[in-house]
Amino acid sequence: MEFKILARDGRTWARRGEIITLRGVVRTPVFMPVATRAAIRALGLRELEEIGFDIILSNTYHLHLRPGAAVLEKAGGLHGFMNWTRPILTDSGGFQVFSLSSLRKLYDHGVEFRSHIDGSSHLFTPRAVLDIQRVIGSDIMMVLDHCAEYPVSESEAGQAVERTVAWAADSYGYWRERFDAERQALFAIVQGSVFANLRTECADRLCEMDFPGFAIGGLSVGEPKELYREMTAVTLSRLPEEKPRYMMGVGSPLEILDAIELGVDMFDCVMPTRIARNGTLYTSSGRVNIKAARYEEDFGPLDARCSCYVCRNFSRAYLRHLFRAGEIAALIYNTYHNLFFMKNFMNQIRSSIDTGNFPETARRWRSAFEAD
Repeated sequence: MEFKILARDGRTWARRGEIITLRGVVRTPVFMPVATRAAIRALGLRELEEIGFDIILSNTYHLHLRPGAAVLEKAGGLHGFMNWTRPILTDSGGFQVFSLSSLRKLYDHGVEFRSHIDGSSHLFTPRAVLDIQRVIGSDIMMVLDHCAEYPVSESEAGQAVERTVAWAADSYGYWRERFDAERQALFAIVQGSVFANLRTECADRLCEMDFPGFAIGGLSVGEPKELYREMTAVTLSRLPEEKPRYMMGVGSPLEILDAIELGVDMFDCVMPTRIARNGTLYTSSGRVNIKAARYEEDFGPLDARCSCYVCRNFSRAYLRHLFRAGEIAALIYNTYHNLFFMKNFMNQIRSSIDTGNFPETARRWRSAFEAD
């Protein structure tokens, strides 16, 4: 994997670049749709390819439980299994395991947990999750980390940092020894909750290891927006500029803008697809609640500035009708539009960095979404 910075904004830390993998080039800043179980909910692979995403994200925890590594290995990895030819990033599954507080036991060597599907027992260690990701065939793999809940005490957050760094060191050594580093890159994850000293310590210790990229974990999990921005800035100030920076689990346009302004390159989140299935749509003028009564006889497009298939062919009244009638088509069209929006949103941001207009572009988007 190679990362190139191709343009910088002169008034912020925003930058445009490329992550070059053996399966293709990922243009940054980038939003990665989440195909948790090897599929985007309510959307087919053909539609995903039509929208034109460079990379998708899938989840080690869920793929480990179903269909399982044995099936994926026989299929030739996840790319062969789902017939996706472009890059895939896989989360280590750590966040999912730590969110299952009633189903897991935490040890210094790893996490023992019971499947939420059938109650079977499993153990994730730093090396085990890499072995699973090896079978998956991820182009970018993530280390196992300890994501502390929010709110959390500084002492507990410190323990999570210690475990995160120890697991990252074990992962790094194992990866360098046993993996094809050109084919499968490995990113470390900075933890530390909302404590600047812990974020700094964690980032500094991880940077002693030559990971190809670094992620920011444990933010946008309920903390105040001011703390989100502050901790993002603190963390980025310690990360190497020449390597990609990945903000995990962020899909709100406003939070994405804040992070790009500070120098983040990569994002993923289920939010755009999840809110689509609940009837909330992103548009050039902000969020639209398509369930609202005022759209019952609104025969104009969802977003006149959007060129997606949905906006070119269907009215707000029709989309409202589909949703209220419980038609599966509503989930498909809503999901398609929101992902098209995210792709176009990131296209505009990259273009604005090239032309030196990023601050103005960011202000326009903020005015649209802050009014919600």
